[in-house]
Amino acid sequence: MNTAVFENRRALLASLALVGALALALLSLASAAQGGAEVAAGGKASALYPRSTKLTDDKIAHWAVLMRRTVVRAKPGLASKVITTLPTGTTDGTQNDVLVLARIDLSPTSSWYWVRLPILPNNSTGFVRKRDLSPLFTVNTHLYINRGALTATLRRTGKVVFTTRVGVGKSYWPTPRGEFYVRDKLTNFDNPFYGPLAFGISARSAVLTDWPGGGYVGIHGTNQPQLIPGYISHGCIRMRNAAILALARLMPVGTPVSIR
Repeated sequence: MNTAVFENRRALLASLALVGALALALLSLASAAQGGAEVAAGGKASALYPRSTKLTDDKIAHWAVLMRRTVVRAKPGLASKVITTLPTGTTDGTQNDVLVLARIDLSPTSSWYWVRLPILPNNSTGFVRKRDLSPLFTVNTHLYINRGALTATLRRTGKVVFTTRVGVGKSYWPTPRGEFYVRDKLTNFDNPFYGPLAFGISARSAVLTDWPGGGYVGIHGTNQPQLIPGYISHGCIRMRNAAILALARLMPVGTPVSIR
């Protein structure tokens, strides 16, 4: 074969290969640009949102303090119906807090928390902006109150670490049933009726309780231990003083409380 013809053919093949490589590169760039346009227009990548992350179950829970007066909505988003507005303080004179059940991310820059609320009707939940709450605190305890057996049982990461007999509300002043949480821990009562220590929880009575702030359910000691166990209160949960002191060493604020 003529050498000049061979060299020309080889040069032609090399040029064709270079053109093919350039075409592939341009196709890749076009595909990437199209993908970016889809993201901007709410395409495939936007399918990642909204997304939900569970934060509380039987073995671990999260809670947070309200950093400002907080609007609670029926769904995540500023256009959703307002359920209530929570103040920064409680009727006990402590900082207000909520149990955080899940985080809902609407976008990379917009997150909401699904929270349990200390309002009537009991077992109410709602959504608050992440920015309205403090960083999350973690607890691994869960308190169970059995109104039929008249017992209180504390579990840590699912294992029983404490149990005692209790007094609960009379039939016409019942201790409410449902899912709640410990809002605060109080000591130094002037009235021995409450014993040496008490926990305020998010449960509320539709009738009346003997809690100082009125309406809320407390877990506290007593100056009448002989009445325990029994249906003896206006809705609060009473324990013998030794039991409430033991519980106080094991149960932190933010602990979920299930009353059955």
